[in-house]
Amino acid sequence: MRAAVKATLFQVHSIAGLVLSLVLTLIGVTGAVMSFEDEILAGLNADLMHVEPRSTPLLSPDELLAQVKAASDGSIAAITLSRDPAAAVRIRFARNEDRSRPAALIVDPYDGRILGRPVGEGFFETVRKLHRWLLLPGDGKGYGRTITGIAALGLIAMLISGLVLRWPHRPGSVKIWLKPNLRLHGRGLHRSLHSVVGTWVMLIYLVMVLTGLWWSFEWYKDSATWLFARPPAIAEAPKAKPTKQLTKAEAPNDKVAPASREGAGAAPAPKLDLAWASLLQDRGDGFALVRLTLPSGGEPTIRVRAWLTDAADGRHDDFKIDAATGAIVSRTLHADKTLGEQMLARILDIHRGSILGWPGKLLFMLAALAMPLFAVTGLLLYVSRRRHQRMTRAAMTRLVPGE
Repeated sequence: MRAAVKATLFQVHSIAGLVLSLVLTLIGVTGAVMSFEDEILAGLNADLMHVEPRSTPLLSPDELLAQVKAASDGSIAAITLSRDPAAAVRIRFARNEDRSRPAALIVDPYDGRILGRPVGEGFFETVRKLHRWLLLPGDGKGYGRTITGIAALGLIAMLISGLVLRWPHRPGSVKIWLKPNLRLHGRGLHRSLHSVVGTWVMLIYLVMVLTGLWWSFEWYKDSATWLFARPPAIAEAPKAKPTKQLTKAEAPNDKVAPASREGAGAAPAPKLDLAWASLLQDRGDGFALVRLTLPSGGEPTIRVRAWLTDAADGRHDDFKIDAATGAIVSRTLHADKTLGEQMLARILDIHRGSILGWPGKLLFMLAALAMPLFAVTGLLLYVSRRRHQRMTRAAMTRLVPGE
């Protein structure tokens, strides 16, 4: 029975590896490329994102948008501002009909002057589409998303079957589990590297897969939300706080990040200054970076995400603010979330290891870069095994009956 189970698992492991190796290699390499995306973009655009602090007051969000609209043709989707008085403002545009997105603009927060467009974002956007959807049509709504999801499920099957297949006779020996035998050659070396390095990265791959499936299947996302988040309740509307029109003189050195989309039809323009004032009254200086997203699709609210330290840290509060009156419709504070809800809110940080800081990102990047090793050694083992089987069959046909 044990031999039959192992033979079945071996077939599952081999077939899944052969079928999915190319897709998994592509996903692993592109994921590794994006591991330090934030740091790379920050370095490439360091001069562009920096402005000289001045004694003049910062422009309000509505004044900034008016300046950008006068100088560009795109439909504005979002505006991001930092509390750092030396940081520029980032303007993001809505997608075109062909789903492409114009490059962002970097704007001086003191006078609304356009400083330029950040470099490198287009490259990482292409890598991200390749990582998630294999650059297939439809992006997140196409079949590329399903293919990467199936590949992730296949990787789980390979991790489980691989662990069972390599279970040693002395499982308590750390050396057997973690030290490859580099004195071997050919098939023996390939098998040692395949199994031992696979043991090194097994837990990391499992974390990557279990979090990556969040973007592949809606049923998985809904199940994770049901499991880790509290059931939705009819929350009391937050107490309305008086808001007033924000003037330039009242704008503090903290800049809020508004991300906005143009409303359709004759809908009144959203009042970002009122939303900004409401956020300041509600949270004070308890954030470092803010993004305000303009209403789209007829929704009446401005979505606000306020990061508590910086965007790389991942901890943030979320608000929905009435676009016409500036009243806070709902708030979701990081401090009020359960551990499971905080985990779901930072699932991307868990997926790429950044929740552990830069050492975690480096570790996850190296694990992702190891994916081609498994594809190559697995293929070599398969070819070697097939050659050995052919030689065995040929030898059997040359045997004389009775020998």
